[in-house]
Amino acid sequence: MRFISTRTHGVIDYLMGALLIVAPYILGFADGTAAQWIPQIVGAALIGAALLTDYELGVARMIPMPVHLFLDVAAGALLAVSPWLFGFADRVFWPHLIFGLLEIGAGLMTQTRSTTAAAAGAAETTNQKSW
Repeated sequence: MRFISTRTHGVIDYLMGALLIVAPYILGFADGTAAQWIPQIVGAALIGAALLTDYELGVARMIPMPVHLFLDVAAGALLAVSPWLFGFADRVFWPHLIFGLLEIGAGLMTQTRSTTAAAAGAAETTNQKSW
């Protein structure tokens, strides 16, 4: 069930990206290891993808929304398993797991077309002349 609008998803993208960048400092695992760098890299990638996505809050609009959502799910999965994959689960894993699952959920519950794109497509279809 996809009930999150693409506009709301855009807000989530930028907030989650910023949160992932600062989380190691706020939550006390900014130790220069993979535990710190993985969420920060994923956060920067989320912001970069958001800037390039074809939705209301995108700037360059180069990445189609379905591709963006696939990238969100993949990034969330990487983030969620990273403590065990990179061997730091004995020190910290809850932030990575929770943020990763939230990112997967956002990717799976967001509409694949913006309401403005759907409205524009409907208007275009209505305005076409059939000869």
